[in-house]
Amino acid sequence: MNHDRRTRRLVSASLAVLALVVGACASASSPAPAPGTPAPNAAPGTPAATAAPSSERPTQAGARDLILATTTSTQDSGLLDVLVPDFEARTGSVVKTVGVGSGQALQMGQDGNVDVLLVHSPAAEMTFMENGHGVDRRLVMHNDFIIVGPKDDPAGIRGLTSAADALGKIAAARATFVSRGDRSGTEAKELGLWKAAGIAPEGAWYLQSGQGMAATLTISAEKGGYTLSDRATYLATRDQRALDVLVEGDPALLNVYHVIRVNPGRWPKANTAGATAFADYLVSAEGQALIGRFGAEKYGQPLFVPDAGKDENALP
Repeated sequence: MNHDRRTRRLVSASLAVLALVVGACASASSPAPAPGTPAPNAAPGTPAATAAPSSERPTQAGARDLILATTTSTQDSGLLDVLVPDFEARTGSVVKTVGVGSGQALQMGQDGNVDVLLVHSPAAEMTFMENGHGVDRRLVMHNDFIIVGPKDDPAGIRGLTSAADALGKIAAARATFVSRGDRSGTEAKELGLWKAAGIAPEGAWYLQSGQGMAATLTISAEKGGYTLSDRATYLATRDQRALDVLVEGDPALLNVYHVIRVNPGRWPKANTAGATAFADYLVSAEGQALIGRFGAEKYGQPLFVPDAGKDENALP
């Protein structure tokens, strides 16, 4: 039953996101339709409303428009509210952002519905690259994941240094745990930690929100439960949450972000110039400086650590 509900949620979310992107492309003024693009008065349900083969991908709204698919953590933390306007001011580009779980973002890239990705699901990213869906994958930044939960900590995990051990205690206590359940990079990390703990989580104590990080934190607080969060989203919302940071510092909790351009060989109508400019900006001195400063004044610490040019294997 849980699997069926989760599947329905993911299908609904994916359809909603796809409708958002197609609507954005259709609503803006554009040059004459590309070959294979339905006429403006085409009936609903024509191929323009679905992922099309590369030769039929709708022309983007304008030569400077760029469609970015990114994880909800970059939106919920407020980072994109700083980076995107600066990039637009420097380049004159218009960026249309779709915030979804990394798994959904990668699927949108695979389907040719976006131009560039900013995601944090390394294993899925490598599969994406190996299958020829993306090019030019570059390290941008990192922060870390944390396990948060109620102040009274019924599972007794506070201060543990192993995330897998903490999940083991949560499962043994049958304490409420709220999973994203949305194919996000956060869920991928969580499932890896359960696997490391030798546990297949199931039962009434294990809930799936099917939503982004901020919403999942809210549900965890309402349910008096635990969850895995990226630190940036937690800090950006912590004043509204009744959740404490209980487990942190385990190297297994590293959270790494990459920028990836969709493969123009597969999707020749992708905004390759815009995607390249955005990727270049994220790893530039200016972009990295903004990333490194973001959150320091408001939260007392930066929410992300800039990593362009670093050896990824040497990250903490």
